[in-house]
Amino acid sequence: MPESFKRLSILVPVFNEVHTVEEIVRRVRAADSCGLEKEIILVDDASTDGTGDLLKKIHQGDGVKVFSHPFNRGKGAALRTALEHATGDIVLIQDADLEYDPVDYPLLLKPILDRRADVVYGSRFTGGTHRVLLFWHYMANRFLTLLSNMLCNLNLTDMETCYKVFRRQCVEGMKLTSDRFGIEPELTAKLARRHYRFYETGINYAGRDYSEGKKIGWKDGFAALWFIFRYRFFD
Repeated sequence: MPESFKRLSILVPVFNEVHTVEEIVRRVRAADSCGLEKEIILVDDASTDGTGDLLKKIHQGDGVKVFSHPFNRGKGAALRTALEHATGDIVLIQDADLEYDPVDYPLLLKPILDRRADVVYGSRFTGGTHRVLLFWHYMANRFLTLLSNMLCNLNLTDMETCYKVFRRQCVEGMKLTSDRFGIEPELTAKLARRHYRFYETGINYAGRDYSEGKKIGWKDGFAALWFIFRYRFFD
């Protein structure tokens, strides 16, 4: 019997996004989930700007769950916490800033709902519209994606994308260990190792610069080099 998809778990790691978190929750609630019941799981990673207090005011129940860390642990740790509480048949990762637009959910979900894919990545570099900025950030991203592709035998255009969507069964029993942005190459390597069917679709992207709150930096880029090798060969 074909697998029945009924619920979508949307995992939202949150750190110091007091100016955007209410709007992203509104957009996620309004997004077209292709008939799937939505479960929104927000994890506050010990924000210091009032985000935690704001999340307490967001109405829970009605498909919204809020959890918090007592100290800052990183995006990967927040995603692990969210995964522990996810009950959906399909899981979608959503950042709490406004760089990624939930209007793209149907594009991301369709290959899985059509049973062509197990995993779908939303690429910032194919299709869609995107803000033009940060040349060296773009080049670092492309290099890390190329290296990841070489070691995982994939042909993605955007390994570091936030928008990763997969059947929840794909990560059942998978031990994830990255606390920070290493979660991106870790998920990619471990999903590829299990020989799941990957698809990619173009998405819209409204990137921020560092003055607007962008958090990933050059140290994370160098760390990603190690993580790509580590999760391919040593973990």
